[in-house]
Amino acid sequence: MFEGFETRRISANGVEIHARVGGQGPPLLLVHGYPQTHVMWHAVAPALARHFTVVAADIRGYGDSSKPPASDDHASYSKRTMALDLVEAMRMLGFERFFVAGHDRGARVTYRMAFDHPQAVTKLATLDIVPTLSTWQAMDWRGAMGAFHWQLLAQPAPLPERLIGADPLFWLHTILRRWAAPGFVFDGQALAEYERSFRQAEVIHASCEDYRAGASVDVAIDEADLGARKISQPLLALWGDRAGQRPSLVDAWREWADDVRGLPVPCGHFIAEEAPGAVIAALLEFFGE
Repeated sequence: MFEGFETRRISANGVEIHARVGGQGPPLLLVHGYPQTHVMWHAVAPALARHFTVVAADIRGYGDSSKPPASDDHASYSKRTMALDLVEAMRMLGFERFFVAGHDRGARVTYRMAFDHPQAVTKLATLDIVPTLSTWQAMDWRGAMGAFHWQLLAQPAPLPERLIGADPLFWLHTILRRWAAPGFVFDGQALAEYERSFRQAEVIHASCEDYRAGASVDVAIDEADLGARKISQPLLALWGDRAGQRPSLVDAWREWADDVRGLPVPCGHFIAEEAPGAVIAALLEFFGE
C-alpha cells in the first residue's frame, strides 16, 4: 500500500504526527476516522497523488502518532487541538495553504480546522458526518441505539477502556462489520494495520478521550460558533447511503457553512474503502475546480 509514498514523522504542536506523503501538485491532507488510521485512504490516495501532493496522517492518539496524556477537561483530545496539530504539521512540510478531506472523527477535525484556520484551509470535504453539536441535538433513542459508542466511549475512565481492552479485536471487528455495507470485506493489509494499532492500550484510551472531548469541550466550541460565524470555504459533504433512503446531509451543513454541496454514495460508512472510485471522482472534481 501507498507505493511511492514517503513515511514522515513530523514534530508539531508538542506531538509527533505520523504521515505518508506522496504525489505532486497542490497539497491535499487526508484525515482518518475511528477506529482506523491513515491507512483507510489506501484505495484512493495513489489516484489522488497523480493530481495532488497527498498527506495522509494519523491524528494524535491513533496509529503511530503520539498519544499524549489526557487532560481533566479532555481538551488535549479536542478537535481544536487535533486541528492545530495538523495545520502545524502541514506547515512543517512547507504547506501554508491546502485542501483537506476527513472521514468520521477526522471529518470533525476537518471542519474545526476550517473554522479555526481559514488562512490555511482552501476547501474541505467531510465524509459521512454532520457537526458534533448537530449530532447530539438530533439524537433520539433510535439514534442512540445506532450510535451507542458515542455514549459508551465518553463514559469516565476506565470503564470503556476496561471493557474494550478485555477483547480489543472483538470490539474492532464488531464496529467495522456493523458500519460497513453487508458483505463488504476490508483489504487484508489494511485490516492488519487497524488490528495492530487497536491492540495498543494507549490507542484504546486515547480514542475514548477523543469521544469524551466530543461530549464536552467539542460541544462547547460548536455552541460558540453556531449562529455566530460560518465556514466560509467551499465544503463538499459525502455520505454513505446504501439503501437510497438516508436524508441529505447538505441542509444540515448549511447551518454551519456558506458554500455547501454534497451527494450520497451507495455504500456503508467506510466510503473511501467501500466506494473508492466514487470518492476519487468526487474529490477530483471538487478540489480540481
